[in-house]
Amino acid sequence: MKKIIRFNAFQINAANHQSPGLWRHPRDRGANYTSMAHWIELAQLAERGLFDAIFIADVLGVYDVYQGGVDAALKHAIQVPLNDPMALVPVMASATKHLGFGVTCSLTYEHPYSFARRMSTLDHLTNGRVAWNIVTGYLDSAARNLGLSQQLSHDERYDLADEYLDVVYKLWEKSWEDDAVQRDKTSGVFTDPSRVHPINHQGKYFKVPGFHLCEPSPQRTPLLFQAGTSKRGTAFAARHAECTFVSGPSKKVVKKYVDDTRQTMRAAGRDPNDVLVYSQALIITAPTSEEAQAKYEDYCRYIDIEASLTLLSGWTGVDFSAFPLDATIEYIESDAGRTALASFSAADPDKKWTVRAAAEFVGLGGRGPVLIGNPSEIADQLEQWMDETDIDGFNLAYAIAHETVQDVVDLIVPELQKRGRYQTAYTEGSLRHQLFKRGARLPEDHVGRKVTIST
Repeated sequence: MKKIIRFNAFQINAANHQSPGLWRHPRDRGANYTSMAHWIELAQLAERGLFDAIFIADVLGVYDVYQGGVDAALKHAIQVPLNDPMALVPVMASATKHLGFGVTCSLTYEHPYSFARRMSTLDHLTNGRVAWNIVTGYLDSAARNLGLSQQLSHDERYDLADEYLDVVYKLWEKSWEDDAVQRDKTSGVFTDPSRVHPINHQGKYFKVPGFHLCEPSPQRTPLLFQAGTSKRGTAFAARHAECTFVSGPSKKVVKKYVDDTRQTMRAAGRDPNDVLVYSQALIITAPTSEEAQAKYEDYCRYIDIEASLTLLSGWTGVDFSAFPLDATIEYIESDAGRTALASFSAADPDKKWTVRAAAEFVGLGGRGPVLIGNPSEIADQLEQWMDETDIDGFNLAYAIAHETVQDVVDLIVPELQKRGRYQTAYTEGSLRHQLFKRGARLPEDHVGRKVTIST
């Protein structure tokens, strides 16, 4: 039986995300990102399309690698100005009933004790519809603004991340017993003190002696996303992730990431099918092939090479202003985002990318494929990607807000439903239950349920 195709809407709390020149398009409404109405409209649109979630990217720094400064990022609105993604969740949740919300938060720069409270609060307010996209950060500018001379090395960030997860698991899963909160007006006992436990964590990076400030939320631990596909990142995902997010320009690249993730999970003793893999893509569609192609060509007129290279430089830590546009990209080790550069070079050694070609590709939809066609043609392409790469769904980037998402909801979702490849209704319950049909909590065999606290 073929898999159901799943969609998330890939967004950021800024004027534009991964189509960096398209904010100039006359129909784009991304500049309305500071308005609650903008996000409510998007959430209701995504829920009408039965999307799993709105997946909100974030960074804590500025893309200042290109030309060694911030001018290009500011000029082209390369994910700056940028607002907090967490604040969007209650706004959108209040306007929807089933849609999930994946929030990107870097664990490198926020203490796990305060972060655990923020996520529990969101899980309560959404009735269990929140997910955490676990990232370790990749911008030195974020490290500098948070008091460090530079970010930790790539692998050390994951060492810290493993301990960070241990701390939040203890807070979310072990600190409060299920029946600790009694709300008994007759006895006068709101919480039974004997059923609330300090976690007494003492590790290399963190010391957290006390108990979690929040009572257990519907999921306790939010649904766990992870997006790293380096060797260390894949090992981290194999231990913790329930969903992963990959980006690559071709099926060959994406299939390698998927195979590596599932093999690493198997080696770690987990069922490789216990993780859902979402791959990035941009869909450009219209009722006819000719209209879709015309829309694509219209969008391409707004691709900005300098804006694209500013984004790519920030992702990779490589200043692409130092290279001629016709130079071939080679895989260069850096402590920024290894995956971004590898997706254009080492991950697919048979293909050679020039700087210009990479910039043009990134300029419309980021590092994923651009799928163009009428609804039937798009559905064919989506099915091919699913069946040939073993992914479970797509994180859908957008060209212009909110036209791209509306086109998918109005044209592609009905076509996929007609083919039996897309859900026709939401499952009641938490986001985790909607995706896995096994309740709101982490599975019993997940590492997060196995942590212990000393009493």
